[in-house]
Amino acid sequence: MPNQFKRIGLWGRFSENKLAEPATQLANHLIGRGIEVFAADGQDRDHAQGVRFLPQSELGAAIDLLVAIGGDGNLLRATRCVAGYSVPLIGINRGRLGFLTDVKPEFMLAALDAVLDGDYLAEERLMLEARILRGPGEPATLNALNDVVLQKVASGRILDFVTTVDGHYVNTHGGDGLIVATPTGSTAYALSCGGPIIRPDVAALVMVPICPHTLSDRPLVLKSSSKVEVTVPPGGEGRAQVTCDGEELGYLDASQTLEIGTARETVTLLHPKDYNYYELLRSKLNWGRANRSEH
Repeated sequence: MPNQFKRIGLWGRFSENKLAEPATQLANHLIGRGIEVFAADGQDRDHAQGVRFLPQSELGAAIDLLVAIGGDGNLLRATRCVAGYSVPLIGINRGRLGFLTDVKPEFMLAALDAVLDGDYLAEERLMLEARILRGPGEPATLNALNDVVLQKVASGRILDFVTTVDGHYVNTHGGDGLIVATPTGSTAYALSCGGPIIRPDVAALVMVPICPHTLSDRPLVLKSSSKVEVTVPPGGEGRAQVTCDGEELGYLDASQTLEIGTARETVTLLHPKDYNYYELLRSKLNWGRANRSEH
């Protein structure tokens, strides 16, 4: 198969020591294969001979593939650069966990060569769009690959909020907040709050309360086309912060509505041909450690 990736971007904080070396290795290797290599402005250029630097806002339109070097948070930030351009992503893990950045640094050159030769798995992941409606005017909007999180601002107090799904009243909650996650995000914050693990290829969302005051307030799995609305009742003492993949969207007050639904944009992740989701879960969550050598 002819190489379809002629222009490749590198994404990461390359001023960090643990990222500078693999970024330099990758850049030199790709340039040696005749690939144009790009990176966003603001990076350390000392060891970036032959790399073209562009404003971050222009990077997605200039490349065919983006290689994110770092942790899962770094790849989440990279998705906003490419989601509107149908540019796939591959993640090199230099972080702690690596659910999304699943290529180990010692195998990165071989993995990139395989991708360039057309030997890879492509996996489309859905994204969320969150909007805070503030009355007249344009709403504040942001996309998320993992999750949209509503959290109380005041410590030591319960946040009261109301949820509806597709126009149907669901519950009036009391607690620390709410997570609406994609299948990709089901192994992130939602998992730590007792949510289920959802395979990435399942068309579903999960709505998970954070530290609910009522123990019967449990996670709820929704179809991916669901529209979730969250409001804060008038007269309550709570004010909520809304984040999308950790990036602040804004604050939700009693006069506003948070709308969450599936975004038009999707993200395509590339994996090595031997990628296995269940093996990833076993590795990252330490499942069956005592018996792993038997299989």
